[in-house]
Amino acid sequence: MIRVAILGATGYTALELIKILLRHPEVKITALTTRQDGSPHVSSIHQSLTGRLDIRCEDLSPAQVTERADFVFCALPHVASMDVIPALLDGGCRVCDLSADYRLHDAAVYEKWYGHKHTDVDRLATTIYGLPELWSEKIPGQKLIANPGCYTSTSILALAPLLKGGWIEPTGIIIDAKSGVSGAGRTPKLNTLFSECNEGVSAYSVGYAHRHVPEIEQVLSDSSGRPVEIIFTPHLIPMDRGIIATCYGRLTKPATEAELLAAMREFYAGKPFIRVVNHLPSTKDSAHTNFCDITVRVARGQAIVIACLDNLIKGASGVAVQNFNLMCGFPETTALLP
Repeated sequence: MIRVAILGATGYTALELIKILLRHPEVKITALTTRQDGSPHVSSIHQSLTGRLDIRCEDLSPAQVTERADFVFCALPHVASMDVIPALLDGGCRVCDLSADYRLHDAAVYEKWYGHKHTDVDRLATTIYGLPELWSEKIPGQKLIANPGCYTSTSILALAPLLKGGWIEPTGIIIDAKSGVSGAGRTPKLNTLFSECNEGVSAYSVGYAHRHVPEIEQVLSDSSGRPVEIIFTPHLIPMDRGIIATCYGRLTKPATEAELLAAMREFYAGKPFIRVVNHLPSTKDSAHTNFCDITVRVARGQAIVIACLDNLIKGASGVAVQNFNLMCGFPETTALLP
């Protein structure tokens, strides 16, 4: 059994991670951390875990975590992760970081978008981006993986096949994405109060203003082998979970929907959690699963790609377990299929 710790165990992502790991035949959860006083029992934070996991959430140092765990899922906020990950690695743990602290290659780009100087610069250029559909051959054996975010996963998975195949232009790409409220986290905020967000849809971080833009451009550029530029507009939509992204790219040559669907199916052949579908997918189709549903349409010289996934599972905890499985030598689908 691999002893697993989860840092930052009070959030929605951590709850989904715990529920998945409780199904994993090779995992024992041995440590959960929080900065809350009093070492609360996990069931007092996540009531749905009552009777399922008997453990307290504690304020542990990295040294204490390494004594209790072999593998760490770091679900701490951006900036906080890089303060503890070096000590975890030095203590012999393998780490899947769910923050953005190791996703970007360039420390200056990180500082621009996250407003903080990176303190572990040497690892930025070498840390593998943990999107198994693109980099599964690089993940096994790694000590540290940068887990992707939910908006980024949806957008990248939608566009990577057509960019890699040269079907669409790498510039002028538009991504219109909508996310459920859980994507904003569990900490109360004015704009996510029920009376503020219910019965309304709102855009935010419009223009070159969202911190996921450089991440999406970096990964799509790396995977396609040419510089990619996007315009990304996120929206908050009044539902608990799920993301839908509608992506527009100008075709480089005439193509039919059948040709583009075939190209996508070939690109994702053997990838168990990608479903290239003929119908227009809905967020309900992939809710509470680790699947990403993708389709494509053609109109006026544009490829219109639509992708849906569950932001808390395939967009966070589910892909983290995919990475864990690959890092530790287990079948990629372990604990993730219905």
